[in-house]
Amino acid sequence: MRVKLLADVTPLREAPAFRRMWAGGVLSAVGGALTNFAVTLQVYELTRSTAAVGLLGLAVLVPTLAVGLFGGAAADALDRRKVVLVATAAQALVSAALAAQAYAGLGWVWLLYVLVAAASAVEAVSVPARRTVLAALLPAGQLAAGQALNRLTFQVMMTVGPALGGVIVAAPHLGFGGCYLIDSASFAAALYGAVRLPSLGNKSSSPERTRLSAVTAGVSFIRRTPVLAGAFLADLNATFFGLPASLFPAINAERFGGDPRTLGLFTTAIGVGGLATALLSGPLGRVSRQGLAMLAAVCVWGASFAVFALAASLWLTLLSLAVAGAADTITVVLRGTIVQTITPDEFRGRVTAAEYVAGIGGAELGSLEAGLLGSLTTPVISALTGGLLTMAGAVVIGAALPAFARYRPAPAASAPPPAAAPAAGDAGPPAGAEGAVDDAARGESG
Repeated sequence: MRVKLLADVTPLREAPAFRRMWAGGVLSAVGGALTNFAVTLQVYELTRSTAAVGLLGLAVLVPTLAVGLFGGAAADALDRRKVVLVATAAQALVSAALAAQAYAGLGWVWLLYVLVAAASAVEAVSVPARRTVLAALLPAGQLAAGQALNRLTFQVMMTVGPALGGVIVAAPHLGFGGCYLIDSASFAAALYGAVRLPSLGNKSSSPERTRLSAVTAGVSFIRRTPVLAGAFLADLNATFFGLPASLFPAINAERFGGDPRTLGLFTTAIGVGGLATALLSGPLGRVSRQGLAMLAAVCVWGASFAVFALAASLWLTLLSLAVAGAADTITVVLRGTIVQTITPDEFRGRVTAAEYVAGIGGAELGSLEAGLLGSLTTPVISALTGGLLTMAGAVVIGAALPAFARYRPAPAASAPPPAAAPAAGDAGPPAGAEGAVDDAARGESG
């Protein structure tokens, strides 16, 4: 029974290239968590405004929307290995610039917004390109296990990064600059994993002549595949309404005196819940009603943040966040496997980019919405409202898209051949696409 419960590590044993990418990603992800923690707290300390923290979401959202889908088209047209290498080097430079402004003591909030926007533009190219590599490194039967292992990376980041960030920020000779500097150095691990990849040049037979037509064809493929569209909508619902990260500093200040170490525990609790679920992810590969399971997990995610809004004690606050993290991992693993298994290689970069844009866009718009509502009312009312609306949204999606709620994966489903993929003007999805599309969702912020 233990073997069936624990995460499947076969990809780490049998695919050296995946193993290097995964190990490098773990270290780099922890560095990224330090930066995310530090920039949020730095903006709050400079402004004492939840709205200003929420505007970080806008600084992430605008470049993500502007660059993300076109970055996916580039990943479908260029050597994905080279795309990953260039983008990773650029991310390291942005983190170094954040460290420089912190050690210089500039205190310019606008500069933080600019650097966050620059990092987001690069990540909108880097992250989808990295995700498309998975299908090239692993056989179809190991994709779900690879998704779970990648999610494990994210949960390690969520668990270790914020708690470590709180300690580093509180240290007298490190502070915010220490977080940013460690993040910049951590990209060396990601570069190591990428530089050893085989060439992953474009094999697309897609007829699109321009980047815009390529993006349009990718969006059309998603729109005409109802279960895939349902997974994306469930993700948007969860991240927009149910992820009040911009409220964390204010709620921490109101309830627990504003100690940065306590604030670090908020995100760490989400990471612990997600990490436990990722470690015990074996049963996820055997879920039969994946759409329904995803909607149920979104409801749990929303309910957890509603409890978080009302919790008075630290233990209940952290417990509710841990449950949210567990629900988040379930939705992410399911959605990610959908995207990678049913999407033809010629569309994989664009669909994966749309997945990324939906996750980031929903999270950052949600952060802005939560921050603004928290300023107009109270942080507690904002967090409670978001949690309740998340649950209501999941019910509406299930009712509006019954095919998604009823979806069961086909036995031994694999990606359809490229010839079955619809071009921009085709009348509908490839045969079997609706039955081979359900394997992932998220509350990603991550």
